[in-house]
Amino acid sequence: MTNDVAAAFIAESRQYVSTDNLRKIERCVEMLSDEQIWWRPNEESNSVGNLLLHLAGNARQWIISGIGGEPDRRVRQQEFDERSQVPRAELMARLKQTLAEADAVLAGLDAETLLEQRTIQGHERRVLDAIYHVVTHLSMHTGQIILVTKMLTGKDARLTGHFWHHETPPAGNTP
Repeated sequence: MTNDVAAAFIAESRQYVSTDNLRKIERCVEMLSDEQIWWRPNEESNSVGNLLLHLAGNARQWIISGIGGEPDRRVRQQEFDERSQVPRAELMARLKQTLAEADAVLAGLDAETLLEQRTIQGHERRVLDAIYHVVTHLSMHTGQIILVTKMLTGKDARLTGHFWHHETPPAGNTP
């Protein structure tokens, strides 16, 4: 992998992890009441609150621990089992702190590191694969949070325009 391609991949990944998705999530959480953050349509579905805990756990395990070498203390099932209605400010503070730490790990990477192997969730994975996993995972759950917000509020979260990290979205593409 050339250094230019690696640098571009890392820069784009950092943007998606620490800025783009976080802005969308923040906007949605602002639109929801504390009760709505913990609403779930049924016991098999997750609330926005559970998804926020899950996103923080995932980024910590895959990037901060898996790539960055910090101890992995994640108990994944607790992210989904939480029912105590952790306040929105605490949820967002946890997520922001975790994504900032993940961004710091990503900022320290170079082309050679992207192809190195790490053990994450008991499996050997390349650093590049771990980053791609977190970016897509974060994007998927951000989409779920947007959908739940629209369902519960009946309002458009208005996530286009200034939420798009490029100056002008490519023709036909909107976030």
